[in-house]
Amino acid sequence: MQMQDRLRSNPLSAACAIGDLRNAGGAQLKAADEPALGHVAEYFRALSQPMRLRILNTLRDRPRNVAELTQLLGCGQANVSRHLATLMRPGLVDRVPQGASAYYRIADPGVYRLCDLVCGQMARRFARQAQLLGAAAPTTRSRQSLP
Repeated sequence: MQMQDRLRSNPLSAACAIGDLRNAGGAQLKAADEPALGHVAEYFRALSQPMRLRILNTLRDRPRNVAELTQLLGCGQANVSRHLATLMRPGLVDRVPQGASAYYRIADPGVYRLCDLVCGQMARRFARQAQLLGAAAPTTRSRQSLP
């Protein structure tokens, strides 16, 4: 079943899955039932490939067609089309017909806030790891210098 059909069949569950990022306490996720959790998982699966993240970054400035995306990303049309279909299922990207072409645009700009949140968290994690490694380095050196 497509996500749009699931949204129509269970709007209350969908509301839990679609909450905004201002709710940092996770109450919406905690309240989500199994179908809503399925929506959330589908959303995150769509973001789980580096190429899809590159497509989202490329669409940040303006809508683009498959030919433009193929050229900018340096990969094949079938690959780009497959990734676009995956991004469309959870509603991250929209397809807009224009004449003989179709253009793809960001349907959910909130995805950028989510990606920024994740990138910030990763930067903090890597900084902590670097600090721990830096703090451990002098101890390792002093042990190596002992006879």
